Amino acid sequence: MVAKEASTGGGGSTEPRNIAQQVITGRWFTVFASLLIMAVSGATYMFGSYSNDIKTSLGYDLTTLNLLSFFKDLGANVGVVSGLINEITPPWVVLSMGAVMNFSGYFMIWLAVTGRIAKPQVWQMCLYICIGANSQTFANTGALVTCVKNFPGSRGSVLGLLKGYVGLSGAIITQLYHAFYGDDTKSLILLIAWIPAAVSIFFLPTIRVLSTTRQPNELRVFYNLLYVSLGLAVFLTVLIIVQSKRISSRNEYVFDGLMVLFFLLLPLAVVLREELDLRSAEKQDLTGNSAVLFVTEAESTQPQLEYSTNTTKSEEESSCLSNVFNPPNRGEDYTILQALFSIDMLVLFSASTFSVGGTLTAIDNLGQIAKSLGYPSESISTFVSLVSIWNYLGRVVAGFSSEIFLTKYKVPRPLMLSLIMFLSCVGHLLIAFGVPNSLYLSSLIAGFCFGAQWPLIFAIISEIFGLKYYSTLLNMGGFASPLGAYIMNVKVTGYLYDKEALKQLQAKGLTRKAGEDLSCVGVHCYGTAFFIITASTLIGCLISLILVIRTRNFYKGDMYSKDKVKAQTEMATTISGTSSTERESLLGHFQNKRRVD
Repeated sequence: MVAKEASTGGGGSTEPRNIAQQVITGRWFTVFASLLIMAVSGATYMFGSYSNDIKTSLGYDLTTLNLLSFFKDLGANVGVVSGLINEITPPWVVLSMGAVMNFSGYFMIWLAVTGRIAKPQVWQMCLYICIGANSQTFANTGALVTCVKNFPGSRGSVLGLLKGYVGLSGAIITQLYHAFYGDDTKSLILLIAWIPAAVSIFFLPTIRVLSTTRQPNELRVFYNLLYVSLGLAVFLTVLIIVQSKRISSRNEYVFDGLMVLFFLLLPLAVVLREELDLRSAEKQDLTGNSAVLFVTEAESTQPQLEYSTNTTKSEEESSCLSNVFNPPNRGEDYTILQALFSIDMLVLFSASTFSVGGTLTAIDNLGQIAKSLGYPSESISTFVSLVSIWNYLGRVVAGFSSEIFLTKYKVPRPLMLSLIMFLSCVGHLLIAFGVPNSLYLSSLIAGFCFGAQWPLIFAIISEIFGLKYYSTLLNMGGFASPLGAYIMNVKVTGYLYDKEALKQLQAKGLTRKAGEDLSCVGVHCYGTAFFIITASTLIGCLISLILVIRTRNFYKGDMYSKDKVKAQTEMATTISGTSSTERESLLGHFQNKRRVD
């Protein structure tokens, strides 16, 4: 790291600039733009809102509908392609490709549902929804990765904040849909097609990698942005409760949509305030009164500083296959194959498959579950919005609380994951028993647990297997979601639902006509399936306890000792050759940074 004098958000120019230009070209505006992109990129969590339209319009049974759901989850969780493209192109390329994929995929679905084109084959619908859902990984890669590179010293706050907005996106899009189209659920698919693409295209010039100047107050700014997102979450919660109690008029929907837009634009005030502070520092710099305020991370093109590891040079030069079954200690950098064949990864992947797949099945089937249990059609959007909000809260709570418990009490993160899995069983059992009016609580539990599991799983992967190949290992962990959903959603839930629906049809002395959708009414439609899902989740919980036992000593120790050695080396290199005044300033900065970290 190298010392640098106070500068603008871009980190390089000392020439006075127009305040509007400074805001738009600064790093903080990139964060604001990324927040908006994330806020409309969670369409995959809204499948329950429009799945019934697909089912009835195209005459699908639930097995076919859940097959579509699987391809949606597959597209949303396979981000290797977008990651590889982002490695060799600027962010605007990835965002542009994501916008095109999003619009083309969901627009074709809307054309099919509204009868504007001939009824597609099932494989074509699977392709459309897979392409549309895969656009989410392009938005995540283009915006989220860019922000992490712009704020490498605050990457935890960046990830938590942006992923939190993804969790809120379902509730946000629902309110915007009511404001634009009222209660026309088919038009929701059209909104999902154009609004994420429009937002990404609008902010293309502003999403770019800038200099990595670190400001002493970065964490405070991110907390201010977090408070705004919490305010949005509270407002959406109140709004959903009010809308569930009464039927809103079109004017009320428009007003609610405008309030949501106000909260979405409110972070711009935080950005503007920060840029004004930076402008004041810039003026002081021009008058010669500046002090060392920032520390700039070393450019990625500079050689990395060496620090002690258990890996020797001869081991690095040997064949990657020779050490597949001889991994380093936990916390060191595993190779991809070492992680893939490790027992820890096998245990974590198995637990995630058994658990996350069931939770995702509950979320994807909320619309059909509500219909089978006799809930009014207006309540379906309520359930989806509640899932979205509690998905956001799950990510925030799990990320921050697990960090606190780990730091203060040495509570291992896998134990937190086990507790979340156990909690999700409560929501599954409420659906299985069909407790009256319990679907509201079930949607809360499903959204919270689904959101909470991901930051824990991704944090565990980074802690056990290191960060060298984190992007690839991250996608390996993410693949557990569609795999588990395919088993629980298509092979279990869809099959049992259709079987019960045919039984009810035969009891009425009727037979199913070609192209007619299957509808099931009553607790039995999903009861057996969710008893199986509950048992599967409990198995996942028990498997995760194996990981707790295997890693308990690792989490009791100092997991970040390697990073501390590296930071101390950086500090010694940085302060060498500086004056006494600069040395005191830099030492103070490093001490503050260590306390913050």
